[in-house]
Amino acid sequence: MNYVWAFVVGGAICVVGQLLIDYTKLSPARVLTGYVVAGVILSAVGLYKPLVDLAGAGASVPLLGFGHLLAQGVQNAVDSCGLPGAFTGGLTAASGGIAASLIFGVLAAAVGKSRDQN
Repeated sequence: MNYVWAFVVGGAICVVGQLLIDYTKLSPARVLTGYVVAGVILSAVGLYKPLVDLAGAGASVPLLGFGHLLAQGVQNAVDSCGLPGAFTGGLTAASGGIAASLIFGVLAAAVGKSRDQN
């Protein structure tokens, strides 16, 4: 049943994003950024944690989950070291994912062949 909930929730998140891209004048970059901000806001008000508990990777892997991770990192760092944690907590919590994306981006650039888009 865990796989079903992960599929349903992750799919619903993707469907909403695709509908925003198709039926509004929002660019994909704005939709993606909005998803991260929405994840932070939903996590801050306590609505996203129950969804992650229900759907697991279906809710924690998409961009909403990245926003949730940033918010949880900030909350934990502020609880442990005060106000400076507001500046360091999000990056500390997400450092593994950020480092992996940078490393894989460099590897893809090294392996791939660049050419003009026109």
